[in-house]
Amino acid sequence: MVFPQLAHFTDVALLLLRVMVGLVFITSGWNHLKEPEARSRDIGMSKGFTIFLGAAEVAGSLGVIFGVLTQLAAAGLILLMLGAIQKKIFVWRTGLWGNSGTNGWSYDTMLVVMSLVIVTTGGGNLSVMK
Repeated sequence: MVFPQLAHFTDVALLLLRVMVGLVFITSGWNHLKEPEARSRDIGMSKGFTIFLGAAEVAGSLGVIFGVLTQLAAAGLILLMLGAIQKKIFVWRTGLWGNSGTNGWSYDTMLVVMSLVIVTTGGGNLSVMK
């Protein structure tokens, strides 16, 4: 390790990762819950399923941010993102970067990997529930 003294900040780095992942998912989930009709049309799902997705994103993000059932919450978020990636690749035929360079599945893949780090590390020691 080039900078072993930085290992002291692992828990802080994992907390920042959890907060960032949580913020992304909570805003997405809130948008699903705030306007389920419009969001359901955008994603091609039923209104009921869109509400379920929004609630799952909000619940998962709160778990990840506060460190409550962190690994389960992050695993659930991974499943949601794998569903989004599947839809983008096989239904919408979107490339990694998408048409505009920002609407592909690269962003979704990064969230999967970030959530995988949370699952495999437990999210660090700075949490409500350890």
